[in-house]
Amino acid sequence: MYLSELEEIIAFIACGLILIAFVVSTYKNIKNTIDEEREKEAEKKENEEKIKVLIKYYKTKAALIKKFEKAKKQVKEED
Repeated sequence: MYLSELEEIIAFIACGLILIAFVVSTYKNIKNTIDEEREKEAEKKENEEKIKVLIKYYKTKAALIKKFEKAKKQVKEED
């Protein structure tokens, strides 16, 4: 029932290869997860910048509308 010396060496090599494959796959999964999180963070920052631009655009547009309405009232008052 016992393994011969050659069989034991082959079994240890197989176990070592399985262990190395597990470590490599775990490393790749961790690396992919970190890359995905970096992409999400970059996308989040990009979206925040877009929102800031849109808010600035909205405020500028609102100010222009107010000025237009004010000018319109002045023209009506002059007539």
